[in-house]
Amino acid sequence: MTSDRQIRDYPFDMTEVDVSPMYAQLRAEEPMSWVRLPYGEPAWLATRYADVKLVMADPRFSREMAQGLDQPRLRKELTGDGIMGMDPPDHTRLRKLVNKAFTARRVEQMRADIKSRCAALIDAMVEKGQPADLVEDMARPLPVSVICDLLGVPFSDHQTFRKWTEGLTNDSTMNGYVLEEIGGELGEYMSALIAKRREEPTDDLLGALVYARDDGDKLTEDELIAIAGPGLLTGGVETVSSGLPSFFFTLLADFPDQLALLRSRPELLPSAVEELLRYVPVNTAAMFARYATEDVRFGDVVVRAGDPVMPALAAANRDPEVFENPEQLDITRQANPHMAFGHGPHHCIGAALARLELQESMSALLERFPDLHLPGGRESVQWQFGVIVRGPVSMPVGW
Repeated sequence: MTSDRQIRDYPFDMTEVDVSPMYAQLRAEEPMSWVRLPYGEPAWLATRYADVKLVMADPRFSREMAQGLDQPRLRKELTGDGIMGMDPPDHTRLRKLVNKAFTARRVEQMRADIKSRCAALIDAMVEKGQPADLVEDMARPLPVSVICDLLGVPFSDHQTFRKWTEGLTNDSTMNGYVLEEIGGELGEYMSALIAKRREEPTDDLLGALVYARDDGDKLTEDELIAIAGPGLLTGGVETVSSGLPSFFFTLLADFPDQLALLRSRPELLPSAVEELLRYVPVNTAAMFARYATEDVRFGDVVVRAGDPVMPALAAANRDPEVFENPEQLDITRQANPHMAFGHGPHHCIGAALARLELQESMSALLERFPDLHLPGGRESVQWQFGVIVRGPVSMPVGW
C-alpha cells in the first residue's frame, strides 16, 4: 500500500508551540506523504491547501468508511465518532436539524450576554489581583458556562462538564481509556437531560434539538447524545478555551507590533480573530482520517481506494499558494479563506459561536487591560498537547 515511500512518525513534534517546519518542507517537496500515528494504520498526510480542501469536501473521501477500521489516531481507544463518523445523506439530515437550532441569528442574539459574562470574569480577575491565570480565570469558564447554558445544564454541574471536555480533548497520556469512562457518564447525563426536555420543553439549544423536525423525522436519542454530548462539548468549548490564551500568547510574545496595531485600531478585531485562527494551530495534529472510496490522483501520487488520508489544516493555513507571506501574522489581511474550522460537510457547526466568544473576550481584555503582559515571560506559560487540542494550561498575566 505504501510502495517505497518513507513513512514518518506523526505528529512531527509534540512540543512545538508554532506549526512544525516539517509541514512547509512536505508541502514543497512531498505534499502527499505517508505518516504513522501512535495508533492505527499508516495514512497519507495532505499538506497543500488545495489537496486538504478536496479531501474534506469530495464525496470520494468517506468518514463513514473509517468506522470499525483501525483508523490512524493519537488515542489508543477506538470508538464511534458520532456525527463526525457519518457521510451524506445521514450526516446531511442530522446537520440540517442541528443547523435549525444553531443558526447565525440565534448565536448573534447571544452577543450581549457573552459580553456581560466577559465583563464579570474580568471583574473577578481584578478583584483577585494580579497575576491572574488567563486560562483558569477567563478562557475555560467562559465557553463552559456558555455551552452549559445553551444546553440547559444546571450551573451546579458546570465543573463536571469541564472535567468531561478536558478528558475528551486533552488526555495527554494518549494511551488510557478515558472515553470508556467519560462516555458512559456523559451518555447517562445527556439521556436524563433529553428525557426532561421531552417532558418539559424549553427554549435552550437542547430543547430546540429535541423538538427539531426534518420532514417529520426527529433526532433519535443516540443521535442527540452524539451531537449534544461530545460534538458540542468539544467544539463549543475547546476552540475558545485553547484558542484565547494561544492567541494572546502569540500577540504578546511573538507579534507585539500586531498587538499595538490592534490596540490603536480596535475595529480590526474581527479580521484579527480570523488571522489568529489561520495562524495559530489549535488542533494538536491532523485527525479524522477520510478513506478513499476509489483511486484519486494528486499530482504524481495516486491514493488507492481504501487508503486513509489525514488533512493537515495547520499546513493548509500556511500555504503560500493561497496566503501571501503566510508565516507572518497580519491582522489587516483581507482575503483569508482559512480552514481552522474545517471545510465541507463536517465544517464546525459551532464556528459562529466560537468566533463570537473569541471576539468578545479579546475585546473585553484589550479594553480593560491596556498593558496586558506576561510578567514571567514566555517561559512562564505551561502548554499541553492533547489528543485533539493544544494550548496553554496555565498563563499568568498582569496588567
